[in-house]
Amino acid sequence: MKLELSRVVQGCRLGLLTGLGKSGQHSLEVPGCLLYTRCATVPHLTQDTLHTLRDLPSVTQVSVDSLAEHHEVLKEFKEGVRKFAGLHDTVLFCSLHDSANSSPAGHVTNKTVSVWGSGGRIELTVARFMAIQAAIQPDCYQSMADGETWQAGTSRKRVRKAVDRTLAHLDECLALHQKTQELKQAEIFGVVEGGDILEERLRSARETAKRPVGGFVLDGFHSAAMDQDVRVQLIKATSAELPQEKPRLVLGVGCPDEVISCVEAGVDLFESFFPFQVTERGCALSFNYTIDPDPETAGTSTPTVLEFNGEMPAVKKLNSNGDENMTPYEMNLKDKRYQDDFRPLVEGCSCYCCKKHMRAYVHHLLVTNELLGGVLLMLHNMAHYLGFFKALREAITSDRLQDFKNRVLHCREGI
Repeated sequence: MKLELSRVVQGCRLGLLTGLGKSGQHSLEVPGCLLYTRCATVPHLTQDTLHTLRDLPSVTQVSVDSLAEHHEVLKEFKEGVRKFAGLHDTVLFCSLHDSANSSPAGHVTNKTVSVWGSGGRIELTVARFMAIQAAIQPDCYQSMADGETWQAGTSRKRVRKAVDRTLAHLDECLALHQKTQELKQAEIFGVVEGGDILEERLRSARETAKRPVGGFVLDGFHSAAMDQDVRVQLIKATSAELPQEKPRLVLGVGCPDEVISCVEAGVDLFESFFPFQVTERGCALSFNYTIDPDPETAGTSTPTVLEFNGEMPAVKKLNSNGDENMTPYEMNLKDKRYQDDFRPLVEGCSCYCCKKHMRAYVHHLLVTNELLGGVLLMLHNMAHYLGFFKALREAITSDRLQDFKNRVLHCREGI
């Protein structure tokens, strides 16, 4: 695995992650995202339905917390979760937790961490963690880590202990990795911890970078856990301590404005749990991410995706009366105002949902609890999110990042 950077603009790293997978023939553009799954399946979508989407990420994310209770079955199967779940040709990345779920804190020790499956808490030693990885057979995976220092008010002593534990876990994982036949061709990503304490973040980054890891996971920056300005400052400082040629994946960040801030701070990769969360709220992503290719042609070209979708005031009103987790980047299709709205979810969107169906129909599916509602929303939201990342890369390439930011943040401010 190798990260080939083509340019760095205002801190944003544009490039291609090559040599992925056991064959080494896969690649992934950065900045970009992984394909989010739950128990190795994209929620609401079959594999065939999923592959109606264009430009899917070549890397699929699975998590230990959703697969740990299936360890014995996967171990007996012997061929890994990729074949077990019937996945198409894809690279597998295995994280410790599913960022779409919140987990109870206070269940870590010097030797163990805990994950939460459908049956409750599962305590993991490094040996058990690595045995699960051997059964999953990922192409790359994050090492075991103590990531419970993101809560506000965590003491400096507790943060220091978390960094020490995470480094000790990484050393144990690396030792067992070399002895595990099923993981011979896999890469370990070291985890950078440190809460909101700069000195510990830097120490964690420096020490992790000394180990033979394939990349880095920046943990503890979850959207609900940290002020955005503090997050950006910490990520910038941390990134400066990491080697340029290795990828950086941040966990728990998915909202578009936060993604842009993290990219400017030096992050390469993100999870894609955000479209799933939006779908679960009965909402559709509807923010504008298009910019004119040339400032001189602004206002003279035919409007592209989302140019006609200036519905921010209505969305903000819905936000104040609806789901408290709703963001300004989505519209609540459960609302009555859409029951006789015969437009597509987003004008100009090329996803199956927008080409074949209208807002009124999706509204009907949601209020009657039809399963098809989640399928159509997930298709649209994934297509929209992937389009956002593609537009972000194009904006960096064309030196139009500020125009892109203005367009996206326009939704956040409700201008």
